[in-house]
Order: sequence, then C-alpha cells, then structure tokens
Amino acid sequence: MSKLNIGFIGLGIMGTPMAGHLIAAGHQLFVYTRGKVPAHIGESRATQCVDAKGVAQRADIVILMLPDTPDVGDVLFGDTGVAKGLSAGKTVVDMSSISPVETKAYAKKIEALGCDYLDAPVSGGEVGAKNAALSIMVGGKPEVFAQVRPVLACMGSNITLVGGSGAGQTCKVANQIVVALTINAVAEGLLFAAKAGADPSRVRQALMGGLATSRILDILGERMIQRNFDPGFRIALHQKDLNLALGAARSLGLALPATATAQQLFSACVSHGGAAWDHSGMVRALEKLSNVEIGPAVA
Repeated sequence: MSKLNIGFIGLGIMGTPMAGHLIAAGHQLFVYTRGKVPAHIGESRATQCVDAKGVAQRADIVILMLPDTPDVGDVLFGDTGVAKGLSAGKTVVDMSSISPVETKAYAKKIEALGCDYLDAPVSGGEVGAKNAALSIMVGGKPEVFAQVRPVLACMGSNITLVGGSGAGQTCKVANQIVVALTINAVAEGLLFAAKAGADPSRVRQALMGGLATSRILDILGERMIQRNFDPGFRIALHQKDLNLALGAARSLGLALPATATAQQLFSACVSHGGAAWDHSGMVRALEKLSNVEIGPAVA
C-alpha cells in the first residue's frame, strides 16, 4: 500500500489508537483534536494542525472520529471546518456514529465541492480500536470504498460496504440495538446467577462454551464481574445511538420495545452519575432494582 497524507480529527478513546495504527503503517498524519493531543501521538511524526481546515488543506483523505452529529456538522462546515480546506479530488471519511439522515446531507455538501464522502462507523470498542480489529460498516460509492479500503484495513478486520451514503450509519444503529440488548441479557443472566448463589465468574466461563457465548459476555461480562466500569464506550454515547434508533423507529412506524427498555436502564445509570461509565455499567441499574450486586466470586 502506498503511503498517503491522511488527516485525522478526533483523538479520544477510540480515535487515538486508530490514528496510531495509521502512523505505524507509515502514513503521514495531520491531526487535530479539541482536547490535548495524546503524548505518543504528539511525539510521533504526525503533524499537529490548529484547526480542521488546516487538516483538510494538507491531507488527501480526512478521517473524522467524533462524538455526535452536531460535532461532525461543526467540524465539517464551521468557519474553520474541513470544507473550508478541501480541494477537488479529496475524500472525507466519517467514522463517527451519527444520524443516517444528516449523513446523507453532509455527503451531498462535500460531493458538491468535487470531493468524495464515505460514512464508516465502527464497532469493537476500545479493545477493537487498540487491536486494529474493528468492524467497519461503510456507506458510499463502491469505487471510493475500493480506494479507501486499504486505509480502513489498518484499523479494522471486518470491513463491509453496506450500501450507498448513510447505509453505514444505518448499520451502526442496528449494531447498537443488538449490543444494548445483549448487555441487558448478559447483565440479567449474571445477576440471576449471583442471587441464586452461583459464582457468576464460573457461570460466565460455562456460558462461554455454549450458544449464549458472545463478545459481550466475554468482554463486558468480565467487566461486570470485576466491577470495572472505566469507559471503553461511555453510556452517554450509547444513549445517543439508541436515541437515533428510537427516533428513526418512530419515523418508520416501527416498534422497538426492548430497545426502549435498554434506553431506560441507561437513563437510570445516568441519574446515578453514570453517564461516563462503560456501557457494561447497565448492570448497576438492574442491581439497584433487585437490591443485589454481582461480585467477583460467591463463597
């Protein structure tokens, strides 16, 4: 793969390791983030830019990894945004998780400047980002996808062109529904085991060998048992994604009752100060309801 000039905007929990993989692959990165640039990125050969416009002026491909729809809109089209620095032939790849509807509008605006646009949200959390093992769901033109795929392969292992513009974001919303409901199921199963007197750690180990196995049971189930709720993916961000799901469901005349319940459990966590907990912290809301807590082991 030829070495490229790549812009990366958003160096948070997910964006930092993703950018690191691109640097390790030999690409020249131009970075911008609203917070402090992580030390190992700042000490690398990456070039720090003062704004998103500066990133777009220097890079051929500009990647965004931002928290929410308004953040993407501002970074793309603000006074010092990406659009101000683009020239014809460049490509914008939004790897944030945002509204499919707004994504289609953003794509049209970028394409009107003679540039290409892909929506490419990810799944796999902090662990997947650190291991370059993300699942990447892409919406956009097939020929643009083919050009950008080698870059995406530096960050993920399961890369799928789902459809046209916005299809990647639609897929991510579906993913977040499945993840939230699976967290709920794992939490209830382990809570039941603990209350009934079984060792939840051993129950989890046993379930890992059967039909109930999943990455949620593996990674987030372990977090629940070990009481490690430092964020890999914050509850506030998962709430944002479920809001997208429930809003779209209303417009489609679709009932998503289990998704609504999961959102209420996340809301209960937030009311107890848990907006920044990892989304495995949903178990805490269920523990409050039953007045029992999953522990590392049962004597």
